[in-house]
Amino acid sequence: MRAKVIMGICGVTLALMIGSPEVWAAKKSQVKQIALSDSGQKFMTQYAEMLEAAKGDILKSLPQVSEQKKSIYLEANKSEKNAKAAQDAAIKTLAKIGQAQGSVGHAKGKWIGGAEKGIAASKAKLAKATTDAEREAAQGELVKWQKNKEDGLAALKERQVVLDEAKKQEPKWIKDLEGARAALSAAQANTLKALKGLGLDGVLKSDKLDAKLAESVVLSEATPRGLAAFAQQGKAQKKLIDQLLADDDLMIQMVAAYGAQKGKYGQAIKIYSDIHKASKNVKKNEVLQRLALAVSLEHAVPIKQRSATAVTDAPATVDPVNRYLHYEKAFLDGELDVTFKDLSVWDYRMVVNGEEPDEIIAWGRQMLRAYRPDHLSTPDYRWRYVAAVRTDIRYGSQFNKYDKPELQFFQNILMNGGVCGRRAFFGRFILRAFGIPTIARPQRGHAALIHWTPKGWVACLGGGWGVGYARSFRGSGKRVADRDFLAVSQGRESKEAYMQVLRAQWIGDVLGEPQGWGLLSGTTGFWNNVALYQQRAIIEEAKAVALAAVGEELGEANESNVKYDVEDASLSDLDKKIVVSKDGVITIPAAACSKPTKSTGKIVFMKSDSGGKQLHYSRNGGPQNFEYAFKAAAGTYALTAQVAVPSCDQHLLVAVNSVKVPVDIALPLTVGLWGTTAPVKITLAKGDNELTFSRGGENIRGLTVKKITLTPVK
Repeated sequence: MRAKVIMGICGVTLALMIGSPEVWAAKKSQVKQIALSDSGQKFMTQYAEMLEAAKGDILKSLPQVSEQKKSIYLEANKSEKNAKAAQDAAIKTLAKIGQAQGSVGHAKGKWIGGAEKGIAASKAKLAKATTDAEREAAQGELVKWQKNKEDGLAALKERQVVLDEAKKQEPKWIKDLEGARAALSAAQANTLKALKGLGLDGVLKSDKLDAKLAESVVLSEATPRGLAAFAQQGKAQKKLIDQLLADDDLMIQMVAAYGAQKGKYGQAIKIYSDIHKASKNVKKNEVLQRLALAVSLEHAVPIKQRSATAVTDAPATVDPVNRYLHYEKAFLDGELDVTFKDLSVWDYRMVVNGEEPDEIIAWGRQMLRAYRPDHLSTPDYRWRYVAAVRTDIRYGSQFNKYDKPELQFFQNILMNGGVCGRRAFFGRFILRAFGIPTIARPQRGHAALIHWTPKGWVACLGGGWGVGYARSFRGSGKRVADRDFLAVSQGRESKEAYMQVLRAQWIGDVLGEPQGWGLLSGTTGFWNNVALYQQRAIIEEAKAVALAAVGEELGEANESNVKYDVEDASLSDLDKKIVVSKDGVITIPAAACSKPTKSTGKIVFMKSDSGGKQLHYSRNGGPQNFEYAFKAAAGTYALTAQVAVPSCDQHLLVAVNSVKVPVDIALPLTVGLWGTTAPVKITLAKGDNELTFSRGGENIRGLTVKKITLTPVK
């Protein structure tokens, strides 16, 4: 039998269906319907009753809001939306000037300028023509370009009129925009004033309802039927659900991080339990506890693993326990970024959700430490680690056909580059490898990424905030406006204050409101609306600043037109010391160059992660030699070099004492890790010698050299 309870909450009449567990069974159509056994039916009834009881307790504790206060608040909302629309219209109107200027510039440049170039080329052809056919063809082209220029001049005249008229209106349009902005600012302030007038501080600032709210959210998102289907699998599974529902703090942590993927709380608590069994450290360390929970929530729905295509026996999905253990070891070994310890469960979710196998994550860290250690130490967190895309991921898809099946996807990207998608994929991968939260940030016709920094999230390799979309954690996980994601990230920086936002959202869930994400992506019910405006108040109080995008110029370009600082590591005498052993082996540090003696941009000296210095030969820019001067005993030597080479078919040429024909050194593909070249024979003179290294072959890519070894050949 169904009982219908009608309750007046915040001036809204709520019809809450209570009684039959079938109500909860049908609540979420996305939950796969698994046949329930008799015990499963009993469990579903038990969980449905728990949900009803929790909701009933919450509803009794909610404050009543008068219709007058609610009306004032909703009217303020409406006025703010209208003011926002007026500001957007004013911005659009003022943009007509820029559009008109662009049209005039197009007519002058591409249209008329292009026609003038065509006319000049046609006249040149006409002058060189030696046959009637050539003269006729050239004359035809000349007539076409002359007509094109006339059309361009006519269009320029029309467009100039439009621009002149727009410029006349510019003072008025600027004034209109200033007025619209002032009106919006006043409307926003009025909304926040009305928000405070609702009198909800008592319930939103108190943690008294947190346990009941969290329990209600877990039961609602998982659904009593979904939990029952998990619990009926056996005593161990039932015990896990019982433990979860008895652990208020854990449930609060879960829902504060936006819960288990697709409401799979049974699978999440199983992963969490398995991690505790596999690790003796997780209970002792708060960082690792948060990490374990993030893995459990994010991997509640298995993540498909992307292994090398040649590895046919690889697991189909990422093992969540192994993923946790990988990051635990990396954290305890000091391999992750120093900020990793300060991240929240929500942050960690955007670290541990990669598709790459664990051994590839380890490769990413090892590779960057060997090949480009300068990207690990840059104080500019906007580019830390991810600068590898800027410096070493070639733009273009022409080499993607050379991807090797034995290499994993991200290793192939490092080797062969790619367009926007592959570059953004690699950028997110290398950030995750070092423990930096990151997600995709697609925009129209382009793939970019956003990632965490100590000063806030930043867009990388694409446009700034407002031109793209981001992942929503609440509800269906649909795409939302990227500025809404930014607002969430900014609000969550004020951890205690943000609980007010979460409580309002949870209350909205209790009342059956559709889950809302952001003011730009659309508000839903009253409580979700309150949550979003409360979030905005927190952001304003914190004076949060949105970081400008970086690397936008690299979105679809191979080289940047922006000047970036190049590390110029100071070279000590020890760094440049050439050593000759007792048996005559000569070891030349890569930093011991006689030319160049400091970083040039093409050649960069940098601190080596293994100690000392190393030399990096950049893929960008024109060719440049590097030389070494030293003394040696006369004789034949086998030359080898310790190198990190991320791409195949790369060569290094060495000329001894200005010999015109250099010796070719085929560089091994080390996927960016340290390796050693095959020995080549060279002849040295007694006393002073000089080695001149240059690059050979087509499509020269990046190369890092640690040292050169010359071994006497007996």
